[in-house]
Amino acid sequence: MKPHAFVAMPFGVKKDGQGNEIDFNRVYGELIKPALEAAGLEVFRADEEERAGDIRTDMFQELLIADLVVADLTIDNPNVWYELGVRHALRARGVVLISGGRVTTAFDLYTDRKLRYSIKGLGPDPATLEQDRVVLTKMVQATMESWHGRKVSPVYNLLPYLQEPDWKSLRLGDAREFWERHKDWERRIGLARKAGQIGDVLVLADEAPIAAFRAEAWLTAGEALRKAERFTFGLEQLERGLAIEPHNLRGLREKGICLQRLALEGKPGHSLDRARTHYREVLDAFPTDPETWALLGRVDKDAWVTAWQQSGKTPQQMRDDAAYEDALLRAAIESYATAYRRYPGHYYSGINALTLMQLYRYLTQDARYDKEMATMAGAVRFAAEMEMDVNQAFWAKATVGDLEVLVGTADSTKAAFKEALAKNDKDWFALKSSHTQLQLLKILEFRLDNVEAGITVFDRALQKLQKPEDKWQPRQVFLFSGHMIDLPTRPTPRFPASKEPIAVQKIAEALQKLGAGPEDLALTQGACGGDLLFTEACQQRGVKVQWLQPFDEPDFIQRSVVCRGEAWRERYLAAKAKLTTTLTGIRAAPAELGPPPKGVDPYERCNLWLLYTALAYGIGRVQFICLWDGGGGDGPGGTAHMYREVNRRTGQVTWIDSRAL
Repeated sequence: MKPHAFVAMPFGVKKDGQGNEIDFNRVYGELIKPALEAAGLEVFRADEEERAGDIRTDMFQELLIADLVVADLTIDNPNVWYELGVRHALRARGVVLISGGRVTTAFDLYTDRKLRYSIKGLGPDPATLEQDRVVLTKMVQATMESWHGRKVSPVYNLLPYLQEPDWKSLRLGDAREFWERHKDWERRIGLARKAGQIGDVLVLADEAPIAAFRAEAWLTAGEALRKAERFTFGLEQLERGLAIEPHNLRGLREKGICLQRLALEGKPGHSLDRARTHYREVLDAFPTDPETWALLGRVDKDAWVTAWQQSGKTPQQMRDDAAYEDALLRAAIESYATAYRRYPGHYYSGINALTLMQLYRYLTQDARYDKEMATMAGAVRFAAEMEMDVNQAFWAKATVGDLEVLVGTADSTKAAFKEALAKNDKDWFALKSSHTQLQLLKILEFRLDNVEAGITVFDRALQKLQKPEDKWQPRQVFLFSGHMIDLPTRPTPRFPASKEPIAVQKIAEALQKLGAGPEDLALTQGACGGDLLFTEACQQRGVKVQWLQPFDEPDFIQRSVVCRGEAWRERYLAAKAKLTTTLTGIRAAPAELGPPPKGVDPYERCNLWLLYTALAYGIGRVQFICLWDGGGGDGPGGTAHMYREVNRRTGQVTWIDSRAL
């Protein structure tokens, strides 16, 4: 979706300071709008002569949320100056100033860069119009690319600690059309997220009408990908959102978790030091946030555990190494303890700090934390017992159980963990998390009677539960795009019917080379020609196939199947009957994503939908196969578009050149 630009300027014919008349509607239509559209923006001008109701409602909403505001200061129009002042008060950046015939000398904007365009007669000077358009387009592009550079608002320049308002908190209820669009978009984002359709979330994010919406959706997608353990792709989405909202605390936390997990997986270019540095930078901006301090504590704890927990070592060797790495352990203690000091109700950080303090005392015999431990034990118990959120009841009770491991007996530990299970004995992952923490203490032979009592409680509970089957994940994801069979009347053949047999052979060879089989997933549209040939070849090898289509199925069949003859309908229906129901078989964009926004081509939209759906399974798993002549398509959204998109992101492409068949 294109970024959104609001133009603040006079309307109709007005006189400048020398008495010359200027038709600002011509300036808008001939210069400003074309230049902004050439820069890739959707343009809106608040014209009170064409809109009913209170124009200020739309104007204020636009000045708050528009990606860019262009203000024409050719004449001293009080409305334009007022609108510019409102924008400067609401946003630190995203303003371009232009002026026709002269440059304003207003004191507050004296040093601001302004674009001067030429006027002749009532409108833009024809002799310089094209050049003025190009210069304005470049200035707009430069402004958008340097969004988080120097602040252009004098308000935010002179008040460096002033924070921009949250756009949602300033929602204007009378701007119903805008917010109804947002409400429907937000609903679809929520449905896609709950269903685990991360590809849908990413398409909807791209289609958001303004940067604030896109940032929100990309952060949501990044969090969903992180929870699905797609850390590389999740990090990419989080960074897209943070590029727009660099101080979004939720996004910054999620980015840190991705960096941490990528480091633990040993991904090239990632280390726990990088994650630690990130959290330190977050804490520079949010020094009192307990959650970020706790996340930093987790990084420090992971660094400590990684240093001593190694296969092949005896328990005594691991205890010795754990004690030797006391500096790492103290760093983890300090981070967790700081989190708890910042907010004593944050019992998660409190119990982690207390447990690590106890381990430090046990491993090193150093009594430095003894006094603090005595105080913290009672405080953590109080905080956990005061938890009012029923959704957190298990974790609060489990914290009391962890506390009993430290200060209680085997019987009190057993009783406390049984209380926790009474609040939630069906969540396998929650139970396993607590069980894993106890196993760590067991390795170090710390308070073994209590630890064993806790492990016994969780062992019994886990035995009653069947480990939930992980959602099926493909070993490889084959993404396909290819030409439809040519019409007999096509002037220049591209994929004539006579080449179908050799195309079938080449597709089969490509799948054979890539080792395609039942553990894999194939994504395509299902159109006559390449799509159906690919589908049939996949089904012969047992590959699961899913079709994503740009239109509702009946419309798609008419546009992309029977347009080459009824025989293709029979092949389509035969392939459809074999689609696995566990992957929903066919998904249609209008039903899943809603109608495409204005200016969005349905075929390009479907290409991105296919691509994002594939990438959501893991970038390294995606293999793109295309049947393509290497040229441009007959319209938007063809194989050329998909090839460019995939090659840019993964480079894992198998190109079957239809010219060489």
